Amino acid sequence: MWSVFTIGENVLLMQWTEYAKQCQQIVEFTDDHHGIGNFQVEKSKGFKCGTFGASSLQQRYLATGDFEGRMQIWNLESTDLPVYSVSGHKEIINCIDGVGGLGIGEGAPEIVTGSRDGAVKVWDPRQKNDPVATMQPGEGETKRDCWAVAFGHAYNPHDRCVCAGYDNGDIKLFDLKNMSLRWETNLKNGVCGLEFDRKDIPINKLVATCLESKFHVFDMRTQHPTKGFASVTEKAHKSTIWMVKHLPQNRDIFMTLGGSGSLNLWKYSYPVKRVRPDPDGVDMGVAGTVSLLQNVTLSTQPISGFDWSPDKQGLCVCTSFDQALRVMIVTKLNTV
Repeated sequence: MWSVFTIGENVLLMQWTEYAKQCQQIVEFTDDHHGIGNFQVEKSKGFKCGTFGASSLQQRYLATGDFEGRMQIWNLESTDLPVYSVSGHKEIINCIDGVGGLGIGEGAPEIVTGSRDGAVKVWDPRQKNDPVATMQPGEGETKRDCWAVAFGHAYNPHDRCVCAGYDNGDIKLFDLKNMSLRWETNLKNGVCGLEFDRKDIPINKLVATCLESKFHVFDMRTQHPTKGFASVTEKAHKSTIWMVKHLPQNRDIFMTLGGSGSLNLWKYSYPVKRVRPDPDGVDMGVAGTVSLLQNVTLSTQPISGFDWSPDKQGLCVCTSFDQALRVMIVTKLNTV
């Protein structure tokens, strides 16, 4: 079910390597035989995270968050200066996500950043200097390190939400249309990764990955006024689960990344009925089940990054702390 290739030369992909607080580097390996060439860009401050999510397919602008708390947007065809730059946070930007670009999600292109300073900020690249929304602790409240952010619910030009995960296990769901906190819970372990199964539909499922080998799948269609969203919890990898990525061609299949150097492929199955009444007759969600389809150990070091191809089902790429970049193909996905 798996085929793995370790990248050397002559492959068209983008890799960026982090030199902590010294330099930031973007490297693109291209096929010289087709005359594309290759280039490398270095900057004086280290990148921590990046996304193409708010860029159009034509522009392919890269939004980055760095160790100095700056959010910048880069035109990879001309990298002398960013096309957008703002000192958005007081400390390192840990996580970033984008929506409204790449043909995914309705509404304006926006970028969300989460920082060690406890703030989650939403940026519109068309508006200079100031965020369009800021979610942060009030005066006197404890500031928690934000480790993960994710856009969702972008199914029309008006609705949109942001989910944020923190080092103490908090998850907060912010409604950007009403500028309110819609829901919050605590998972008892730091939240390393968050992803909705799709950004461009009414919120359906949310996966949260954590320290201590656990991940949680929330059914987001029905919110109970006191119990919140139904969820199922699974243990995996015997290590921190760094990230989750849903298969673009099937939102019920997703990959989790382990600190043990492993990848696990999962399938979520819905229950017969997703809604049932509680003893008072109020609707509450019913969680489904998750089943492990396949797993593989690729490295002795943590798998730190992963992405699926939106064009070729099963084609994917991952990076790890052993400084290797691997291209893989997962087969028989149309049979599960």
